[in-house]
Amino acid sequence: MSIETRHAIHWREAETFDTEALRENFLVPGLLVPGALNVTYTHYDRLMLAGAVPLGEPLAFTEAHAQLVGSEHHLARRELGLVNIGGPGRITADGTTFDLGFQDALYLGSGTADVTFASVDPANPAKFYINTAPAHARHPARHITKEAAKAVPLGSQETANKRTIFQYLHPDVLPTCQLVMGLTRLESGSVWNTMPAHTHDRRMEAYLYFELPENAFTVHLMGRPEATRHLVVRNEEAIVSPPWSIHCGAGTTSYAFIWSMAGDNQAFTDMDMIAMQDLR
Repeated sequence: MSIETRHAIHWREAETFDTEALRENFLVPGLLVPGALNVTYTHYDRLMLAGAVPLGEPLAFTEAHAQLVGSEHHLARRELGLVNIGGPGRITADGTTFDLGFQDALYLGSGTADVTFASVDPANPAKFYINTAPAHARHPARHITKEAAKAVPLGSQETANKRTIFQYLHPDVLPTCQLVMGLTRLESGSVWNTMPAHTHDRRMEAYLYFELPENAFTVHLMGRPEATRHLVVRNEEAIVSPPWSIHCGAGTTSYAFIWSMAGDNQAFTDMDMIAMQDLR
């Protein structure tokens, strides 16, 4: 188990960073490690990123995760969303069991005390990508299958960005306090995500890229539109995107990624679009 904290960075400071400093502050590798529950707690809207890959024994939030947020247990005043990108998994929350297949999601409301993460078959372990965020209201737990998510097709082959957005934790699917979460899958031959680019100053965002072959990567663009930077991101690595930053990229092949947001509102379309000619 590892617990890391990431502090918020102003764009003035970020624009002085070299490659290593950019990676140290905005790239989150090593979340999905077999047999571990690893956590990165950010000061961007207090969003927490975590990965759990249970093997023979279930994994669980511990006293250390409670202390991280200053509560009697981790979800005392937080809500949780997760997506399974591995083999069949099982979540037990306060005695209720949820069986999750590949690309199924789960929402747990604030006040949930005991949560364990297990794989149905340790030889084909589940891979739970998890986010938690502060919550000031409690909403009921819900298992969201891929079929129950709201599917939104976007893009075209001509612009190399034909993709489907699956909205899991979204006001059109279920109520949450602030956490919004979904998954985007690019079709074969498409490599660009979130282009034209945008920012949303009222929310932060995080990405987890996955289904990238070992010799492939994405070039993730970040920074202010007039002063962009880039990060090379490999399979199952995450990105923390501040509200002042664009967040888009292109891969050496097609891929998928999980996106999540926290902040002032849940309006998916509340964004400030950037004209293509304004990117530098």
